[in-house]
Formats: sequence, structure tokens, C-alpha cells
Amino acid sequence: MTETSIDTADITGKTLKSVEAWQTGHFILTSGKHSSEYMQCQKVMQYPRLGNLLADLLIEKVESAGLKPQTVVGPALGAIHWELYVAQALERHLCKESKKACDTTSSAEQLRHLADHGAEIRADKSLVKAVFAEKIPEDPGFAIRRGIELKPGEKILVVEDVTTTGGSARKVVEMLKSMKCDPVAVGAVVDRSGGKASFDVPFINLLALDLETYDPDACPLCDQEGSVAIKPGSTIK
Repeated sequence: MTETSIDTADITGKTLKSVEAWQTGHFILTSGKHSSEYMQCQKVMQYPRLGNLLADLLIEKVESAGLKPQTVVGPALGAIHWELYVAQALERHLCKESKKACDTTSSAEQLRHLADHGAEIRADKSLVKAVFAEKIPEDPGFAIRRGIELKPGEKILVVEDVTTTGGSARKVVEMLKSMKCDPVAVGAVVDRSGGKASFDVPFINLLALDLETYDPDACPLCDQEGSVAIKPGSTIK
């Protein structure tokens, strides 16, 4: 493991813990499995500064891998906010690479850029799309809706916050391929699968963990007196 990857994992872990996104208890994961640890990444994503920090780290790793995505797509609901932060980070990277004055971190710069170009402003190659894929009712797959269009051959980075089995991201990759797009990688904040999650495209994460999960009918946590499994993603606190 390189010095950079060690630092990235350390920063990511500390960021998650700083806002209590790394939780302990008795949880039902999106996959349906049970676990004593849960990553509630929306606790991080509610803070744009932290979301952008993690997104910049991910794009650095994507770039280091020699990948050149044009668009970012993530499955709802887990990737909402995260796909936007990653797209902004990708756009910042592309702008610096091409030396264009379009740094998305500065609203003032954006206003000056718009004023300089006036009515000529329109979507161009420097704009990066952030798209969420929606689950289809009564169907196991995902779809791109709300008038969003993706072109055949468009190079896409698929992102999700936490990978346990990789099922949602895998379905999004399959959907994109059916649309003749080119998914170049899957990116996640946390891979909690212990290296078991795999895709037919490169998988890039900021923090890799091997956290034990249990099938509901074989969960030792359920045998503990007073222990009740909760599903944090849909639980009001």
C-alpha cells in the first residue's frame, strides 16, 4: 500500500468519525444483511466542505488510475449529493488540466466567467454532468429519467457512498452498458466488503474495510437480549 493510499484512508476514516457517520450498534444494511457497524455517509454529505474533500480525493485516485470519465452517475438514494460532489471535483480537475477559468469552488469566478461571455454561454465540453439513476417501481433495475440524456460512448464514472455487495452499482453499470454508454469505473467512499465486491470495471474506493455482515436468519446480534435491528437509512432519529 502506498503512502498516498494510507493517507487517503486515514483522512476518510477520520472524516466519517468526525460527524458520527461511522456508527456502531445493530443495523440492517441496504443489502438486507445485518451488521454491528454502519456507515451513514449522508452525515458527511450534508456538509459540502467535507463532501468536496472526499470527492477531490476520489478524483485524484481516478486520475492516478489513468481513467478519463466525462460524466458521473450514481444510484439513488445512496449516491445523492455524492454524485454531485464528485462531478464538481471532476470538473475542477478538467478545468485545471485545460487551464480554463471555470473553478466550481468560486461563485464569484463563475459570475465573472458568465459576464465575460454574455449570451454565448451554453453547455460545452467543460461542463460535467451529475446524474442519479432511479429505481424502477416493481423492477430490480435502474433508469435515467427527468429528461436527462446520456450519449452512446459517453465515459461514465459510477459512484456510490458505501459498497457492501455492490449490487446497486452493478445494476447501474449494466443499465449504462445497455444504453451503449462506457462505464469506466465504480467509485465509493467506503468498501466494506472486505474485497469481496467486484465489477467488470475498475473499482476505486477511499477506505477499504472488512466489516462482518450476517444473513438475518444467522445473525448473532439478533440473539442478544434487547437487541433490535434498525435500518438507519429510513429511521427517523
